[in-house]
Amino acid sequence: MAAVAPNFAILLDLAKETSSEKRRELLRQVTDVFLSDGSARTESEAAVFDEIVGAVAADLESQVRVELARKVAESGAPLGRTARRLALDVIEVARPVIEKSRALTERDILDVIDQKGQDHMMAVTKRPDIGERVSSALVERGEDRVVVSLLENAAARMNRATYERVADRAQNNPVLHAPFVKNQHVPLDLLNTVYLQVENGLRREIMRKFHGVSPAELEAALETSRNTLSAAYGAVPSDFQLATEYVGDLEKKGAIKPPVLVQFLREGRRTAFLISFAKMVGIDFDLTQRLVEGQDVDALAMLCRGAGFDRALFVTLCLLIGGQDYGMAKAEAFGQLYEQVPIAAAQRALRFWKVRAKNTDAAAA
Repeated sequence: MAAVAPNFAILLDLAKETSSEKRRELLRQVTDVFLSDGSARTESEAAVFDEIVGAVAADLESQVRVELARKVAESGAPLGRTARRLALDVIEVARPVIEKSRALTERDILDVIDQKGQDHMMAVTKRPDIGERVSSALVERGEDRVVVSLLENAAARMNRATYERVADRAQNNPVLHAPFVKNQHVPLDLLNTVYLQVENGLRREIMRKFHGVSPAELEAALETSRNTLSAAYGAVPSDFQLATEYVGDLEKKGAIKPPVLVQFLREGRRTAFLISFAKMVGIDFDLTQRLVEGQDVDALAMLCRGAGFDRALFVTLCLLIGGQDYGMAKAEAFGQLYEQVPIAAAQRALRFWKVRAKNTDAAAA
């Protein structure tokens, strides 16, 4: 204790000193000794340091607080009071403490999110110990850049409800697409919900994840999807009822098979085609209509591949759906696209889309 006693004397002097210049010098002296090896300090010694330095920190100049914050952030000493004060300071002071200090509690971090702004939240997303409560608060209050940074933190833990909120935001928010899809912990069924909104490269990433999942994980995700997924309803074509009856009559005769899809398109029976395609693939009419009207060839390739359609049928359907937009030169490109879709991954992804169709039917009943 002999070596420590002089440091306590400096601490007492620091507490009493009113001169800013002398206070800065005393602070540097005591922090250089106390924070150089935090593990060597007892709890009582650290408590005295924490109490005095925490009390005087607010009166220090910004640059001095920045210097102090860097030292506190790297220290292993239990300086909760000082760390909290610094974390709630201006961002230049707060950033290193928020990002690194082990002295901050979860309550401290939640208070930072609640009381400070987006830059402070960005600093929180860099921490290596982000739990579910903190993640939830960041998604609730944070701007897109905050959510992106959170998703890119591989160590951050997020619960199902938080991932669902991010999935909802990602539906119409392209900046969230890549970090959401690339996050290794996003539930499979939620990846499926953003499939139609993301660009082709990210769709392939989703397919890779479906391809690599175990049967047990897939079944668990499907069960969750059965309980949570819902579908939006859109306006049906004016001839929907007549087309439904027409397709129903053919279905009774066993005539609704893949080749009839080409026949319907060539005859201009587009609604009958949509109804039949939805039945064969096992998805809802609304989704089928959106994919076909949007000429979403990439998604149609996944559905046709998963349903077992052959390459020639898929290419023909694409050419007929596109009409004048697609010339025969597109045929080879469509064929290559179809071959690039992994069958197993497409079949697994299609199971989620079928769950959605069942939910739609149940909701409409």
